[in-house]
Amino acid sequence: MAIIEACGLTKKFGETTAVEDLSLQVEEGDVLGFLGPNGAGKTTTIRMLSGIIASTSGYATIAGQRTDDNVEKLHEAIGLLTESPGFYDRLSARCNLEFFASFYPGLNASAQVEKYLRIMGLWDRREDRVGGFSKGMKQRLALARALLHEPRVLFLDEPTSGLDPEASQEVRQMIGRLSSEGRTIFLSTHNLAEAELLCHRIAVIRTRLLVMDTGEELRRRFFHRQVVIQLETSDTSVVEAVKNLAFVQDVSEEGNELFIELADPKKNRPELVRAIVEAGGRVLEVTERQHPLEEVYLRLIREEANRDS
Repeated sequence: MAIIEACGLTKKFGETTAVEDLSLQVEEGDVLGFLGPNGAGKTTTIRMLSGIIASTSGYATIAGQRTDDNVEKLHEAIGLLTESPGFYDRLSARCNLEFFASFYPGLNASAQVEKYLRIMGLWDRREDRVGGFSKGMKQRLALARALLHEPRVLFLDEPTSGLDPEASQEVRQMIGRLSSEGRTIFLSTHNLAEAELLCHRIAVIRTRLLVMDTGEELRRRFFHRQVVIQLETSDTSVVEAVKNLAFVQDVSEEGNELFIELADPKKNRPELVRAIVEAGGRVLEVTERQHPLEEVYLRLIREEANRDS
């Protein structure tokens, strides 16, 4: 059963449609990467799913709870990290977290605060004022705040935005650790490499949902798989021999490398290599070309922009 489910979720601000007819499901324990350009509706979607704003039409449920009904109960099931988390700068990290923990009746606030300050590597700075923290430290503190009540679902809105490489790596490692614990994570990000590293599935939105699948399936859908043959030297007779093979669909050259599309890469690869050797080619390496997720994303966005123009 899906722990996150959106059905025809739509949000309009006056005449402007921010999110249109969004329907998706996220299974428990999955990490969903939610990608799209600025203004695509990512943050608006998170605000609707977390009960901060109401949808214009459609509905969503989190852990069986409608997001437009009994918001307090909904917030017991979710944790939210906004792009610009706010804290009381004059209070210490410990006091900040204890204050936010007080919103959850029955929570052992001191124990949970200590647990997550230690997990986030902030225990030694617990009595320091948050106003003196770096942005990376504030992001880790915000993650701790989102996790205090042990939510089943975590919404992260651009968690590494504006961070330096070291701080970004620390936050990504923490997200990976949370994923390994079985947390369901809805990750809105502009960082495609980050999404590829952390997410089980990728959703691309541009007001409406364009596609949702695993990174591997998206590559297969938009790009043909290519076998890359690195030769000792380029040879016209070898290229012609490859082109004449019945199972070869396309061949291109870049220096001493051949990029070859096969009807059945797994089955045809041994026959391909044998034909090259028989034609006099000296094979140095055989690999498969991996199109980065960025290429899939840019192709999707460009095609959608062309449809709108």
